[in-house]
Amino acid sequence: MDSEHNNKKMKIIADAEFGGERPLYATHNARLERVTIHFGESSIKECSNIEAEDCRFEGKYVFWETNNFTIKNCYFAESARSSLWYSRNVKMQNCTVDAPKLFRRMDGINVENTKFPNGEQYLWDCKNINLKNVEIANCDYAFMHCENVLIDKYKQDGNYSFQYAKNVEIHNAVINSKDSFWEAENVIVYDSEINGEYLGWYGKKLKFVRCHLTGEQLLCYVDGLILEDCTFGSDANLILEYSIANGNIKGDVHSIKNPTSGRIIVEGKLGELIWDENQKAPADAIVVVNGKEEKGLKN
Repeated sequence: MDSEHNNKKMKIIADAEFGGERPLYATHNARLERVTIHFGESSIKECSNIEAEDCRFEGKYVFWETNNFTIKNCYFAESARSSLWYSRNVKMQNCTVDAPKLFRRMDGINVENTKFPNGEQYLWDCKNINLKNVEIANCDYAFMHCENVLIDKYKQDGNYSFQYAKNVEIHNAVINSKDSFWEAENVIVYDSEINGEYLGWYGKKLKFVRCHLTGEQLLCYVDGLILEDCTFGSDANLILEYSIANGNIKGDVHSIKNPTSGRIIVEGKLGELIWDENQKAPADAIVVVNGKEEKGLKN
């Protein structure tokens, strides 16, 4: 937190209830303990250096334009929608959040040991995000246009995630998401499972290490794909179409179609390798199966 704020004495607000519009507007250097925010709007707006612990939030637009704040052991009801927008430097720990549409246009988000069962449209246009031991469900369009994202021990259910995201690093995750990482750039995923169709289309500089990937037509139109010791599900057909890809695949693959360039080693069985007249230039990709090189039409 800001050093100037740290030097000021914190005002304690404990065992209190508030409602209506802007009850704590422009509050600075305050600690909220066992506070309930009832229905209303913008309860903690334009504030700074706030600590909230064991609190309950029911009204919407709670933390707007608020900087340097901590939220611990708190509950956000479903009615507390859009409660963290346009703010900077938040640390959230051990919370349960039923509210949709959180985290919009924010900078500096640290979340740990927290569940978001109703994660509709989470994390849009945010940067400098760090999540650890987090679960998000029902989260269509999460992480859209986000930058500088670090994630560890993560579970997600929801489609169209990480679209247009940049500089993303993920460890130990299970992501169930159709159309994830579309047009994403500079992404690296370690030791994770990603399930869903059309993974990574039109992405740039995507890297997957020791991951298990399932779904149809994965990793197509990718410019700069690296696969290291990854496995694919039995439904992973027509993968790598029009992609520039390098690396190795452990285990079997249903089918590969028209990679553009690079060298891919398949260590198991390849059901079908499709080269046709629709290959894109330079059309010099190499697929190695059982030690035998299969070359694109322009080789």
